[in-house]
Amino acid sequence: MNIGIIVYSKTGNTFEVASRLKGSLEQKGYSVSLEQVTLEKDAKPGEKDIKLVNIPDVERYEQLIFGSPVQAFSLAEGMNAYLEQIPSLEGKEVSLFVTKQLPFAWTGGNRTLGQMEKICAGKGAKVRGKEIVYWHEKNREKTIKQCIDSLGKQF
Repeated sequence: MNIGIIVYSKTGNTFEVASRLKGSLEQKGYSVSLEQVTLEKDAKPGEKDIKLVNIPDVERYEQLIFGSPVQAFSLAEGMNAYLEQIPSLEGKEVSLFVTKQLPFAWTGGNRTLGQMEKICAGKGAKVRGKEIVYWHEKNREKTIKQCIDSLGKQF
């Protein structure tokens, strides 16, 4: 199975989780690629004129995992712009994860996952799993492991 992990990572936290997830899936024998969405310049919350530099192609993957940070209690503009530009996810199964600073799901984690799910489902994808990693929690390693274990069971 060919799995694509596609992330937008502003500070590197989301990319770190994605890298560890990739390693875990590869240990299980899956073919996994990790690609990063990059922007021409940093995007602030609410910004609409976003130019993507690296636009990963979803067509080459059988299954996808999208990862994004929470930004201002919502989906980061970089990932939002990327997901919106994908023409179709018809027939794809996707899993989602977000990283966030504040330790409560109601401070943007659930909302961000909902935004990602709505975009993906609207493009024909079946959303299988969703996870939140709380970055400034004393049990950060535990939530990262939980995310990796949960999403890893989707395959």
